[in-house]
This record gives sequence, structure tokens and C-alpha cells, in this order.
Amino acid sequence: MSSTPSPLSAAMPPSGGEGGASPASAGGAGGSPTFSPLYQQIKTLILQSLQAGEWKPGEMIPSEMELAARYKVSQGTVRKAIDELAAENLVARRQGKGTFVTTHYEEGVQFRFLRLMPEQGEQHYPSSRVLECKRMRAPAEIARLLELKAGDSVVQIRRILFFSGEPTVLEEIWLPGASFKGLTAEKLTEWKGPMYAFFEAEFGVRMLRATERIRAVAADTATAELLSVAVASPLLSVERVSHTFGDKPVEIRRGLYVTTRHYYQNELS
Repeated sequence: MSSTPSPLSAAMPPSGGEGGASPASAGGAGGSPTFSPLYQQIKTLILQSLQAGEWKPGEMIPSEMELAARYKVSQGTVRKAIDELAAENLVARRQGKGTFVTTHYEEGVQFRFLRLMPEQGEQHYPSSRVLECKRMRAPAEIARLLELKAGDSVVQIRRILFFSGEPTVLEEIWLPGASFKGLTAEKLTEWKGPMYAFFEAEFGVRMLRATERIRAVAADTATAELLSVAVASPLLSVERVSHTFGDKPVEIRRGLYVTTRHYYQNELS
């Protein structure tokens, strides 16, 4: 006796129970199936809708009841999927309003990727001065980190971030050219908000997570002049690889930080 397939049928095989785990594939070691909890499969489907732009940054997503009806699962399963998405800062619950797709315009999201904190006073988003923005063929290391082919187009940006009017961070940023067509120094200069909000609004690229490597370095002559510090002054070097949906790398960012009035803060949980 056959049954009508649910909207989940293309994304997951049938489970032994609505709240249990379902076999995700039969290609495991020794032919054994691998298992994925149902809420994880619902999370994957919601992620696919986010990536496709069904619900744009700042927009409210359907309620738990509506999503449960859409996927033919319980509200509890949907709630658990949304809990994980909220923990990953992809959506945010707002009391009495609903659940919204996060945006880099929001203060909490802005500062999630800006870890430099002042020794005194409140944290404010810095101003910036673009030194250059140009297109070129990807150097071998950049191509490797961005998972591009050798010689693919990339955009290189160099800029200075000013905190309270003082030059504090010198950044070099590399972006895949295909994802940032039309990006120019003029557009970057005209934009007054966070750079990631610009990427999100103008190019539809959302930064979801990043990995960083941090070390101490000495300022060379060119860097010292741009940051108004003495040659050989200690700086904090932060190298970041940022990823979007599908864990695709879409940005290499290398920053040199003056830490005489600021410190780099990370929250671990």
C-alpha cells in the first residue's frame, strides 16, 4: 500500500518515528546507513530556504506552526531546529513578534565579527578609509584559501579603520571576483555602515562563520607610517577566513591591529 510523499521525502528517507533519527544515506562504512536526527534535517531544509533567499535578511520567517505544517512534523521538532539556527546567529527570536533572519545591520551581529574592544568607554563601529580596491588574478595562496582555480578573478581591498579618529587597523581583504562583480573603491567609500552589511545588501553574500589565526608581529616601515606608530612597534596580526552558506569560503581578511588603547576579545562557550 503506497502513501503520498511528504515535502520532506526528497530530502530525507522515511523514519521509524517522527521524533527519532532517520537514515541519511546507505553509503556508510560496510554498507551501514548513517543517521541524522529529524530536527537536523528540518534545519537543513530551512537553511536551504535561507540560502535561496526565500526569507531575506531582516524578514520574519514563518511561525513554528506554519513550518511544522509545511514539513509535516511536530512544532517541537521545528523549535529544536530553530534553536540551533538561533545559536548560530542565522535567525533571532523577538519576543512577541516572531523569528527573523539576522542581518549584519544589527548591532549584535555587527560586533560578532568585530572583536576589538576599547580599554575605556563604549564600543563604537569604526570609520574607514579605502586605500585601494582592484581586480587581479588570484595569487596561488589566495586561490587555495578561497577554493578557486589558479588565475581566477579576485578583488583585493586595502583600508584603514579609525577608532575615535585614530588609525587602529590596517586591513587587506581578498574576495572571489565572481561573487563581487561591480565592487569598486567608490562604492566602498560611499557606504557608511559595516562592510559585511554592504556585502549582504549589494551582493547577497552573508558571512556566517569565520576562523582566525592570531599572532604578534612588528610594524614595518610602510605599516608604521599608515598606522602612525613607530617602526617595530608591536602589532596584533589577525588572519581570517570567512564562510557563507555551504561552508564556502568567500573572504580572506588580514588585519594589523594597534592595541595600545584596544584589546581583542573572544567569547568562548
